[in-house]
Amino acid sequence: MKTEMTSMERVLTALSHQEPDRVPLLLLFSLYGARELEMSIKDYFMDPELVVKTQLMLQKKYRSDCLYSFAYGAIETEAFGGEVVFTDDGPPNAGEPLIGSLDLIPSLNLPDIGSSPGLQRILAVTRGLKQAAGDSIPIIGVVVAPFSLPVMQLGFEKYLELIYFRPELFAQLMALNSAFCVKWANAQLAAGATAICYFNPLASPTMIEKDTYLKIAYPLDCQTLAKIKGPTATHLASGITLPVLDEIIASKTAILGFGQCDDVTCLKARASHKIALVGNLNAIEMVNWSPEKAQSTVKTLISQAAAGGGFLISDSHGEIPYQVPPEVLVNIADTVAEWGQYPLKSIGVDQDAS
Repeated sequence: MKTEMTSMERVLTALSHQEPDRVPLLLLFSLYGARELEMSIKDYFMDPELVVKTQLMLQKKYRSDCLYSFAYGAIETEAFGGEVVFTDDGPPNAGEPLIGSLDLIPSLNLPDIGSSPGLQRILAVTRGLKQAAGDSIPIIGVVVAPFSLPVMQLGFEKYLELIYFRPELFAQLMALNSAFCVKWANAQLAAGATAICYFNPLASPTMIEKDTYLKIAYPLDCQTLAKIKGPTATHLASGITLPVLDEIIASKTAILGFGQCDDVTCLKARASHKIALVGNLNAIEMVNWSPEKAQSTVKTLISQAAAGGGFLISDSHGEIPYQVPPEVLVNIADTVAEWGQYPLKSIGVDQDAS
């Protein structure tokens, strides 16, 4: 039996395509802390010290192998001057697009991280987590990829117009977003983040044609990732990943977040010793999981992807929804603790558990 590892040791071993003591479990808590404390999501995110304490509590309570400094994606458009809309039980969203006309793109300025209250709160959380956890637990920061950020900056319809009909303005916005992405990622790494999740749903053919992505955005992703001064994980937010797997591997990112639409067995075979995989629990369905469903789903995923290392179990989107019952998270952690131990036991799974 292997000696029990720290979360950092466990994750690094898996990322090295070796088998740690057990499969790492990454439960990505952001707004879920507000649920645990029974307070408003907005008030929760405004208090970095409270977020740090809650992150540490959630990590211990649900036996997660990471800490997560992420708050909400719209915090980046907020830094550009955009509006954030808070709700009672869901992720804060971007309000009206901050770029009302494509012709305003040349006048858009690179945000000053030091002058953005939202970004400064994230950095305060990151520093607090690093001070508390040291090198024992990975701290995951998040940036939105340059190609995916305009969905919030412009709205999807106007962004499609930019992609297909205004190539010069598209290039200008990509250059600005890439500069911001690199600056923001490196600020989080300097504050103590272990790695950066490069959130890029538009890289998936679920969202846009592969040929279009490869032509207009993939080179920029490679250039942007190369300037981030730490490990990165490219996450396609539940979008299909297999069609762009080889390109993502070539981008030199260390980890790929995958979703429900991928053939897990095929993905594991093609990714072996090339890129680590993180996924792919359906966090939306998790809201209604029974203990039996939680166990069956986790066991199936372990049986498909965990052999030989190179795999970390997590949700497929990058956030545990507010509505997921705590007992489901306990069920998940219990199943990983029992069935994720290396060497793996033979797993028989009831696919119809509900």
